[in-house]
Amino acid sequence: MQIGYCRVSTVDQNPDLQRDALNGAGCEHLFEDRMSGAKRDRPGLTEALAFARPGDTITVWRLDRLGRSLKDLLQIVADLDERGVGLKSLSESIDTSSSGGRLIFSIFGAIGEFERNLIRERTLAGLDAARRRGRTGGRPKALSDRDVLAAKAMLTDDALTVSEVAERLGVSVPTLYRHLPGGRAAITV
Repeated sequence: MQIGYCRVSTVDQNPDLQRDALNGAGCEHLFEDRMSGAKRDRPGLTEALAFARPGDTITVWRLDRLGRSLKDLLQIVADLDERGVGLKSLSESIDTSSSGGRLIFSIFGAIGEFERNLIRERTLAGLDAARRRGRTGGRPKALSDRDVLAAKAMLTDDALTVSEVAERLGVSVPTLYRHLPGGRAAITV
């Protein structure tokens, strides 16, 4: 029996392409996850692996849907092989029920891991280059330096509460305290 497994990295992504390919390949049962492949606990994969019996084949659209590292993929294939369960990848045309398929599987897995590492290195290098140019990522600060000065001035007035100051500046009280550690007590006149 062919058992299909599909995975998308986020809830917003759509697994229809994978489902259609797996159904077209003759999978009788489909299991699915909507989470990063880097996560160890993937309920859909756990169910698919538990459902498989000797002689069955776990079918995936691409190897990277099954695991994110070569070590992870090799471990899954070794466990499946020990149980008499095969692995088939539709995109890479790999079927581990043969020795040639296992060799190709190892090569493609290594190439995929190499590609992910290159992407990660390029991303980190780009972020580092941006930082050296003075650019930082993330959300802009909720309060400008001018807003912080205004908040300090307002907080010197005992008639205004911290909540009222935060409301006037359009931020929450915790945000105001992040910009003014110690709050009113830390303000020197």
